[in-house]
Amino acid sequence: MAQLGFPFTAVIFDMDGVIVDTERFYFDTLAQLFDKEGIDVPRVELCHAVGASFQDFKRNLMRWYGMGGVEITAEEGLARYNEWESQHAPDFAALLNPGVVETIKELKARGVRVALASSSPMNNILEVLGACGLDGEFELVTSGEQFHQGKPSPEIYLHTLENLGLSADECCCIEDSVPGIAAGKAAGLTVFAKREERFGFSQDAADCIIDSVPDLLTAATSL
Repeated sequence: MAQLGFPFTAVIFDMDGVIVDTERFYFDTLAQLFDKEGIDVPRVELCHAVGASFQDFKRNLMRWYGMGGVEITAEEGLARYNEWESQHAPDFAALLNPGVVETIKELKARGVRVALASSSPMNNILEVLGACGLDGEFELVTSGEQFHQGKPSPEIYLHTLENLGLSADECCCIEDSVPGIAAGKAAGLTVFAKREERFGFSQDAADCIIDSVPDLLTAATSL
């Protein structure tokens, strides 16, 4: 049922790249880590990893260390990354994308339900939401670490739909990366992609590409 001029009952948000502009930060953090380690990880590989599931991120770390002759487990690789990131902690509030808070409030004012489905670990999600003043704004918050398969598997979106008690055609999602867009489409959702041109991937599989999160309010009514 359309809600006060908006054609969807609920909007499911991705987090990294949509709510906060963290994709570039994490890209640079990874590049700096492996430069410090003296391991030549091609930048194109880091680009392809943008939007990867938490599970794939850990596997990539293990593989990238292996490229430098360092044989470690995925968990050991994650520990090394976390230690490095703790010394270069992001300012999530400063990375908040323009208009996100206002868009969420406007959607809720129109009676639209809002949920979050992110590949990031739950502790990271809660940290971001707290830093950005978004505590309690989402009806449902789901982390990719809860599932055996992360995006591009639709599992996280199917779980979110089930918990919202809604069908896919009643909802849309906002994504930015190739895995996220693929996950949304596989779940049967209408997918809006926040424009991302820094990493060389295509967003053409999305139903609509928007320049900023607030553009969703008008773009959704024109599909």
